[in-house]
Amino acid sequence: MAEIAKLEELRKRVNKIRILTLRLVNEQLSGEYHSSFKGQGIEFDEVRPYEPGDDVRSIDWNVTARTGTPHVKRYSEERELTVVFLVDVSGSQGCGSGGRTKSELSALVTSILALAATENGDNVGLVNFTDRIVKYVAPRRGRTAVMRLVRDVLADEGAGAGRTGIANVLKRFGSLQRRRALVFLISDFLDGGFSHELRVAARRHDLVAISITDPAERALPDAGLVEVADPETGEVVLLDSASPAVRAGFDAAAAAARAALVHEFESAGIDEVALSTADSDDDIVAKLRRLFIQRAKRGAGR
Repeated sequence: MAEIAKLEELRKRVNKIRILTLRLVNEQLSGEYHSSFKGQGIEFDEVRPYEPGDDVRSIDWNVTARTGTPHVKRYSEERELTVVFLVDVSGSQGCGSGGRTKSELSALVTSILALAATENGDNVGLVNFTDRIVKYVAPRRGRTAVMRLVRDVLADEGAGAGRTGIANVLKRFGSLQRRRALVFLISDFLDGGFSHELRVAARRHDLVAISITDPAERALPDAGLVEVADPETGEVVLLDSASPAVRAGFDAAAAAARAALVHEFESAGIDEVALSTADSDDDIVAKLRRLFIQRAKRGAGR
């Protein structure tokens, strides 16, 4: 009975995200994804007779010699992308003081971006990870594939209560996905020592970081003596949150960690979208739209 109840609760959570995602994508993100994330390049389309104004560099000399009349090669954008979501499902993902857990926010963002991708004919895949790869779903297309991704993210929430191990997972992902892909790395990034692997992955793929945070991780409230537990290691520390010095130290450490993470992304040339469990649905969409717009502008300027 307990297992049935758990599955029913999972079904309800997935359905809630499905309904929300359809509204957000259809109402606010339709059409913007295409201009932001380009295909793999161009592919040959056809050879046709030369017309005045055509670029002479596109003349197909073999066909021209064979037919006796000028012909040019026509190319089109190779639109189809492979989009893979690398989603952190470590122990800290079950946390959330802002109305939703980090895992629920990760699932929602995955759903929004995956649906936008499938609406444009792209294939979507998933890698759930802790300090190892927990689950791999090969890229495929269609709305059914999108909702499977959402279900798998939620089902693996806090999988094995493992620690976050981004460096190890990026190494292993390199052997799973050898062809260039659009990769969304979704994590709270409560980890370190992944600079080299991040740069290597960014050279091989179009890598975008989606950082997930919770308000309780950025500022310590005045609540007297509190036990603060690390959900990934189980370590418990007793803090006197009534002390201004303790709160200031906690806040300063959080700000320093955030600044170091931003520096990591900038050094690797990676776009980032910073999301919080306290963000409203509209806040989330607005931040994703800013990413789309920035990338579209950069593409237009190339």
